[in-house]
Amino acid sequence: MTIVFAIVLVVHGLIHLLGVAKAFGMADLPRLTQPIPPSFGLLWLLAAALCLAAAASLFVWTRGWWMVGVCALFISLLAVVSSWSDAKFGLVPNGVLLVGVVFGFLSQGPYSLRAEYDADRARLLSTAASEHTVTEVDLTRLPAVVQRYLRLSGAVGRPHVHNFRARMHGRIRSGPDARWMPLAAEQYNVVGEPARLFYMTASMLGMPVLGYHRYVGSAASMRVKAAALLPVATAGGAEMTQSETVTLFNDMCVMAPATLIDRSIAWDTIDAHRVRARFSNAGFVIHADLWFSDSGELTNFVSDDRYQGSPDGATLRRVRWSTPVHGYRSFGAARLAAAGEGRWHEHGGEYAYIELTIDDVEYNVPDGEDSDVD
Repeated sequence: MTIVFAIVLVVHGLIHLLGVAKAFGMADLPRLTQPIPPSFGLLWLLAAALCLAAAASLFVWTRGWWMVGVCALFISLLAVVSSWSDAKFGLVPNGVLLVGVVFGFLSQGPYSLRAEYDADRARLLSTAASEHTVTEVDLTRLPAVVQRYLRLSGAVGRPHVHNFRARMHGRIRSGPDARWMPLAAEQYNVVGEPARLFYMTASMLGMPVLGYHRYVGSAASMRVKAAALLPVATAGGAEMTQSETVTLFNDMCVMAPATLIDRSIAWDTIDAHRVRARFSNAGFVIHADLWFSDSGELTNFVSDDRYQGSPDGATLRRVRWSTPVHGYRSFGAARLAAAGEGRWHEHGGEYAYIELTIDDVEYNVPDGEDSDVD
C-alpha cells in the first residue's frame, strides 16, 4: 500500500511540471488554455518538488512524512486553483494525498499510539546500566536444564541484560476461523523494574491496524485501532495485567535467557526435559512449564495463568496458552529461537492465533536510540 501511495505522489508531482513548462515556454501545451505567469510557474515547481519529497519521506522519514505532505497539499491546491479550468481534476490526487496526510497524522502524530509508545520507550530507557557480566556462579541456583540453556544461548560471560529490543514479523488472527492478518512488530522490555512495550502494525482487508500493548508498573493495557482512528479492541484491569505478566516472563525465556537468573523466579524440576517456574511482579504471581530438547534448547512454554480476550477485548477468560519455538540461530552473540507461535488450548481443541519470526534482538539498548517499526 505504501508503494502504491508513493507512486501516486510521484505521478502527481511530475504532472505539476506541465505547469512549469507552460509558465516558462518550455513546451507547446495546447490543452493548457490558461496562461501561467512565471511567478505561478515557480508555484507549480514548488508543488512538484514537495510531492516528490513527500513520496521519498514515506521511506526515509516515516514518522514525519505527513508534515511534508501537508505542505505539498497546500501548495498543490494553490496551483490548481490558480489554473482552475485546466487543472481542476488535480483535486482527485490531492484528495488521495489528503487521506494519506490525515492517516499519517493519526498514526504518527503527537496524539497517536505511536507517539505514546515512543514517549514510554524514551522514559523507560533513561536509566544507566551496569557492566557486570553473567557468571557460572549466577547459574548455580537454576535447574540443570536451565543452566544448560543459558550456556547454549551465550549468556555466560556477557553483560547482565537490563533491557532488550526485538523486531519481528508474522501474522495474527482473532479466532480459529478468522482471516490471518500480516503484521510487523517491535517491542522493548525493561528488566530491573519489569516493563513491556509492544507496538504492532497489521493489515486487515487492506486497512491498516495499529496496536499498542503497554505494561508498566503494576498495570497493563491494550489498544487496537483500525486506520489509526477506529477503536477495534481495548482491554485493561487485573486479568490483562496478569496476562501481560505471563507474556513478559515468556519474553524473558525466549528472547533474553540471561534474565532467568533473576531471583524473582522460583524453579522446580519436573524431569530431565521440563521445569516449572514461578514468576512474580508487582503483586502478580504466574506459573509456567518450560520444555527443553535433548540438546538443551527451549522448545515450548505452557501456562494456565493467561487470559484470552474476545475480539474487541471486552471479555477475558482464562485459557491454557503455549508458545512452541524453533529455528535457533545467532543474534549477535546470542543464540535464540527465531520462530514460534502463540497457541490457545480450548476445550474444542487448540489453535495458533499468532505466528512470529524474530528479525532482530538487541540488548542494553542506550537511551535515545530510535525505533523504526511504523
